[in-house]
Amino acid sequence: MIEIKGFLETSFLDWPGKICSVLFLPRCNFRCPYCHNHSLIFNPDQFASIPLSDILRRLHSLKGWIDGVCITGGEPTLYDDLPRLSHEIKKNGFPVKLDTNGSNPAMLETLIHQNTVDFVAMDVKAPLDSLIYRRSAGISVDLGAISKSIEILKQGRVEYQFRMTVVPQLHSEEEIQTLGKQLKAGRRLILQNFNPENPLDPSFREIAPYDPNVLREMERMVQEMV
Repeated sequence: MIEIKGFLETSFLDWPGKICSVLFLPRCNFRCPYCHNHSLIFNPDQFASIPLSDILRRLHSLKGWIDGVCITGGEPTLYDDLPRLSHEIKKNGFPVKLDTNGSNPAMLETLIHQNTVDFVAMDVKAPLDSLIYRRSAGISVDLGAISKSIEILKQGRVEYQFRMTVVPQLHSEEEIQTLGKQLKAGRRLILQNFNPENPLDPSFREIAPYDPNVLREMERMVQEMV
């Protein structure tokens, strides 16, 4: 079974409109310079593994308080055992949300087909251009896989949203609008402000995030692109 390296009992932020618990899985295939969970990528052994049985016992004590469980990372779809983990959580009576970068559409398809996930939040790093995407993801990315995951979600077989973490140094307003036109996702596209507190690339600590009012206006514009 997958090693679980973190467990947050209650979160009001990780599932829109719901209170959920959060499981953190190690490793990621991206190297986003603004990532704040990079310790899970490079040094997962510094965190003790948490047995699923212990988590399930705690989840049952939270029944009636939490609405579901979010599986995040790292990048959860790297693990072949992810459907089994999700199934175990659902078997115990908890809906499951998945956070993913969309790089493994085959796993995404499996989870949806097996009905082991109830909500998917896909982080879209940048407009679908190979050079721009590489700048944001920190590596070369198979945009065919990203596009396939977008296509799978837009079929509407599971609730979903697309999220973009916006970094002024990486994402111009024009590029954000380009992504809005490419996705045509309406209110399912959410813009998140970059947090400079603990990024993978230390130089990003010096970058000031977008003004929240400016970001909200950009989000409004891209959500009108349907």
